[in-house]
Amino acid sequence: MVRAGLGVLMMVVMVACSPAADLDEAPVPLGDFRLEHNIVVASKAQRGPLSRPASEEQLQAAVRGALAERFGRYQGTSRYHFGVSVEGYVLAQPGVPLVLAPKSALILNVTVYDDAAGKKLNEKPEQITVLETFGTAPIIGTGYTMSAEEQLAELSQNAAKAVERYLVRQQEAEGWFTPDITTELPQSDLPAIN
Repeated sequence: MVRAGLGVLMMVVMVACSPAADLDEAPVPLGDFRLEHNIVVASKAQRGPLSRPASEEQLQAAVRGALAERFGRYQGTSRYHFGVSVEGYVLAQPGVPLVLAPKSALILNVTVYDDAAGKKLNEKPEQITVLETFGTAPIIGTGYTMSAEEQLAELSQNAAKAVERYLVRQQEAEGWFTPDITTELPQSDLPAIN
């Protein structure tokens, strides 16, 4: 009976901590943003120690899919592009319960391009490191509870959410996705200055 109750509790915690839990809600405000190109490469991805393997194609597809799912919700009129490089990953293997519960991780470099300006918004790529969702398997680790594909999908969703948080910070601090009305409107549409 106690074991069944713990199982239900763990499932509730897993759902509550899911990075994709907010995808059915309205996206957080991000100015006049629309993702046009979502380019992900993984040719230099380093496999961490004791990690399960993942192919270059698997890494690219998982990250590209998670970014498309999260940022496809934004319907602004200004087009932006992502250039993402998967730098490293760890897909945890089973460890020793209560002694060693390895954690999965994913490291990305992200560059954002402004289509209208024809330039990068961040000259230096933003490095984003994410871990598996806390609460998924706090004692035994996801090496026991998830396949490598499931771990990679969760990490990719966490990474997409982290990219969204980064873009929101940049929007608030730098006005990245706020259109400049002096360049967006034709000259005849500008208000007269007296």
